[in-house]
Amino acid sequence: MVTQASKVLFLTTLIPSQRVGGGEVASQTFIDGLRQNGCQVSVVGYMRKDAVFEPKSYERVVEERYIETYKARAYPLIWLALSLLIGLPYSAAKYYSRAYLELVKSLLSVNQFDVVVIDHSQLGWLVRLLGGRHRIIFIAHNIEHDIYVSHYNNSNNFLKKWLYAREARLIKKLEANLLRQAAEVWALTDYDASYFSGISEGSTVKTLALPSVQNSQCGKVIEKTFDIGLIGSWTWKFNEEGLRWFLEFVYPELPDQLSIHVAGKGAEWLNGKYPNVRYEGFVPNAQVFMAQARVVALPILGGSGIQIKTLDALASGSAIVATPTSMRGISLNSSVVKIAEHPKDFAAILSSVVNEQRNQTVEDSNAIALEWFRTRKEQFLQDLASSVEYTSPTVASVDKKLSQVRT
Repeated sequence: MVTQASKVLFLTTLIPSQRVGGGEVASQTFIDGLRQNGCQVSVVGYMRKDAVFEPKSYERVVEERYIETYKARAYPLIWLALSLLIGLPYSAAKYYSRAYLELVKSLLSVNQFDVVVIDHSQLGWLVRLLGGRHRIIFIAHNIEHDIYVSHYNNSNNFLKKWLYAREARLIKKLEANLLRQAAEVWALTDYDASYFSGISEGSTVKTLALPSVQNSQCGKVIEKTFDIGLIGSWTWKFNEEGLRWFLEFVYPELPDQLSIHVAGKGAEWLNGKYPNVRYEGFVPNAQVFMAQARVVALPILGGSGIQIKTLDALASGSAIVATPTSMRGISLNSSVVKIAEHPKDFAAILSSVVNEQRNQTVEDSNAIALEWFRTRKEQFLQDLASSVEYTSPTVASVDKKLSQVRT
């Protein structure tokens, strides 16, 4: 029973309540879950430059800032110079600022927080402000350095390989330091949790299985208006690679009469390129888009962590054909999901599922997906409740528990 709400300082890169990308969706899911469990959460982060955004009462905006490198004009050069100067990875230097440090110092000086959450390894440089006086929880959205190792292995450019190698080395160092300082690490998949547990120096590592934040469309009557749907933020490297793999290797194996719709920003190059592929760009309701598809294709090949759009696809009630990578961190034994790794298999299963969907009006596996959706959400809230103490321990008791954890 919650007798007194814990005060949580949630330090993140971007104020996530607009849920622009998957990382922001995940962060906001944690914030909402903490609030639902009775915590008083103060969120600190940047706001995208020129964003139309009204902060909520519990959100503290550090400042407006360019975030995506491809939109940031000359700022990437400044971030790179700062990265080299202070020894941070480039992806962390993007978020480093005196304004962020001063705001956190100010909040810590006037508030007694029971828990400080560091959301993303790129904010690992904030640890030094906490001075061992606060219980730290590190949310590891993925094994960040692995992403840059993958980029290194896939690059043939000498300069890019050097940058990726440096990024991987420095991000790994930040991750290791966070593990030394944090009382708990919250990972999003068992695979990631296993890795962090293997290098942990006292932190308790847990898998907190994110639910879909969308309202489940399972059981709702939504007309199927096209055969295959793909949706994502196509400016993210792994999403783009998956979409191009689908079009280059899977698409030629599909029957010409199948209708394929692609939604999400960043794939304007698709317009008019394929006769039976329609690019819709941004759609106001991703869940309805996926529910309108006879089958949702999830062709992700790389990356780490959990795929938010996979969770949303499951909540849509549509059939799914996915690569193994798209399903990382998700376990669902149901005919609603079929897995294929090779292009010809992927195409064959897609065609088969489309035909099945055309010949039936009721999808029995919807009930399984709906139950999975509800159970996962309930479990997530329970896991959060067991991970955060809601009785507002004193600083002394926090220090004692930190000492116990590390011994």
